[in-house]
Amino acid sequence: MDCDIDHLPGHVALKLEEIQKLGELARLRIEPGEVDDLVDKLTNILAFVDQLKDAETDEIEPMAHPLDQTQRLRNDEVTETDQHALYQRNTSKVERDLYLVPKVIE
Repeated sequence: MDCDIDHLPGHVALKLEEIQKLGELARLRIEPGEVDDLVDKLTNILAFVDQLKDAETDEIEPMAHPLDQTQRLRNDEVTETDQHALYQRNTSKVERDLYLVPKVIE
């Protein structure tokens, strides 16, 4: 099922399967009644990204911040004491100061 969006530049076409895969990856349950609205919103986002691709940026230097400011940094020093033994008393499985957790990925 393709979504017809010929009114947008680039004619981006989202398929129902793509929306479902995005929902799965984002761990979202997408109800059938939400698909059309979601397609419209994602299409608008993709159309905006396409507009950004057309922006002339050859003469623009990359920047870390939009304002010409210097980041104030604090001194790199330890300010807290090591309390891992205290925290590890809250769990039942610890080995060599590491938390043991169940395997999640096969």
